[in-house]
Amino acid sequence: MASLPRFYPILDTGLLDARGISAEAAGSELLDAGARILQFRHKGHLSRSVFETACRVNNLCQRSGALFVMNDRADIARLLGAALHLGQDDLPPADARRVLGPQSLVGFSTHNEQQLHNAAAEPVDYIALGPIFGTDSKSNPDPIVGLEELRHLRPLTTLPLVAIGGIRRENARDVIAAGADAIAVIGDLFAEPCDTASFRARAQHWVELLR
Repeated sequence: MASLPRFYPILDTGLLDARGISAEAAGSELLDAGARILQFRHKGHLSRSVFETACRVNNLCQRSGALFVMNDRADIARLLGAALHLGQDDLPPADARRVLGPQSLVGFSTHNEQQLHNAAAEPVDYIALGPIFGTDSKSNPDPIVGLEELRHLRPLTTLPLVAIGGIRRENARDVIAAGADAIAVIGDLFAEPCDTASFRARAQHWVELLR
């Protein structure tokens, strides 16, 4: 069974571009703060430039002994020797395994009880569940899960469960208490202001909070 760090930051390239911070710079700050896993999420066309950025962030993770997770793209994960995170509309986990092989770490997003139940039959190492709260990091988010439903759904899987969606430092401990093994964080990390000092302080706070 996979063992995941509690703090699971996601480098969303669209949000990073909007904040004027590069994925490489953000990844470096997060790793320096103590993060031990980074997910690289890029929606839309994955150009050569984006691929090269993913390579650089992957290299940063390797030097820090952290896990690099590629979102959506099994082919890129294979090229980089990285872990993979899949959504409900991505390549099915069984097919991704054919690309990656049996040893790579694979995560899978779920949004409700039926999807969580179905995920039990998939060849994955951890399951993400959300959005736990309202989120602005997706243009068309799924219905909110909430803490009570998280408590209800937690016993349905023995795999590590990553909570995602609208989780902030003020409610993070409640999410862990409700059964999450790890918390994926996007919006609260990259809130305004997103200058280097403010971002570094938030990253350090998250690492200390979930230590």
